[in-house]
Amino acid sequence: MKKIEAIIKPFKLDEVKEALHEIGVSGITVTEAKGFGRQKGHTELYRGAEYVVDFLPKVKLEVVVSDGIAERTVEAIAAAAQTGRIGDGKIFVSPIESALRIRTGEKDEDAI
Repeated sequence: MKKIEAIIKPFKLDEVKEALHEIGVSGITVTEAKGFGRQKGHTELYRGAEYVVDFLPKVKLEVVVSDGIAERTVEAIAAAAQTGRIGDGKIFVSPIESALRIRTGEKDEDAI
């Protein structure tokens, strides 16, 4: 099993959700996040004064999938989230040792 974490632009969330649904991913966890990478924030104008916005709004998606569809999941997220501009985000893939569905007691692949 693999845990796939993706940091994406908030307005791309619906497209990514649809792309995941199309390949059979049944559940995701979404967290609102703030951060910056190479883009290092930007300046904005408010009531005539310039100020720096260091942390930009992002969305963090987390999904655990079987090894067999992990690569397709990464490709689907990347294709749906890409705008071609700086700040599109990152995808991280980590191995998962074990999973347990609390309600039924199912373990590992059966739990996801």
